[in-house]
Amino acid sequence: MAFLLVASGLVLLVLAGDFLVKGAVGLSLKLGVPTLVVSVTIVGFGTSAPEMLIAIQSALDGAPGIALGNVVGSNTANVLLVLGFPALLYTLDTSTSDTRRIYLMMLGVSVIFIALGFMGPLHIWHGAVLLGLLGMMLWDNLHSAMCSRNEAKAESTADLAALEGIRPDMPLWRMGLYLILGMVGLPLGAQLMIDGSLMIAERFNLGEEVIGLTLVAVGTSLPELATTTVAALRREADVALGNVIGSNMFNLLAIMGVTSFFGPLPVAQEFLHTDFWIMLGASALLGVFVFTKLKMTRLWGVAFLGLYVVYMVYLLGR
Repeated sequence: MAFLLVASGLVLLVLAGDFLVKGAVGLSLKLGVPTLVVSVTIVGFGTSAPEMLIAIQSALDGAPGIALGNVVGSNTANVLLVLGFPALLYTLDTSTSDTRRIYLMMLGVSVIFIALGFMGPLHIWHGAVLLGLLGMMLWDNLHSAMCSRNEAKAESTADLAALEGIRPDMPLWRMGLYLILGMVGLPLGAQLMIDGSLMIAERFNLGEEVIGLTLVAVGTSLPELATTTVAALRREADVALGNVIGSNMFNLLAIMGVTSFFGPLPVAQEFLHTDFWIMLGASALLGVFVFTKLKMTRLWGVAFLGLYVVYMVYLLGR
């Protein structure tokens, strides 16, 4: 029954998240919102929506370890799993990608979050700091997007619509239906997954943190995995990297920022001693491809996935 609850919740989260992204992106593009703004904000929020609902619901249900574990585990999975698996299938050519600026922002956000974790438990003031940084990041990206608008906008808009599986002539009623299905399905899926995860933790004598870092983190990273795999198939390395980097920033700033208002959220010693640093190390490893323009070949895909498997084995055995 526990695994059935988790599987049902996961299916609902993935489907509802996909509906939410399709509806929001379709509506935004129809309203003429710049493509980069849509990519960084709406797609980022949409693919991070499962983590958001899981974090809030787990905090409300008295399982804060799942909330923090989900975010930290998802950020690690986004690099090692979400980029590793597509690289195993298709070589990612990052030579034409220019994600250095947003990558440095993500790295800085990760360091600030870890520093706040050492000042935990996470309270409202921690959340206010994180949400303030989120506002600054969104404004910065909006300003950059508005300054760089050019004749390539129409083509990039078409590429984004194709990547997200959106028909250019999608009627407004369908967009509204997607948004409603997403908003209804996400909280229901989150509740089912939390209930099932807590049952599994009790059955196998696993801590909330371990369940959050493993089962829940992998499950809620599936939207990012799907988007990145499609981007890799289309040879859109910048979209693949941007999706991971943007999602990681949203996880730390938006999800933990909002969830901290439902705190206090205690920070277990395992996070301070190990998991925060593994998350930061995975993020730093991504810098090799951001700054050297090195291609992410199948060999790198094997290495990334191998590191992730080792980390999962370590978590389940500790």
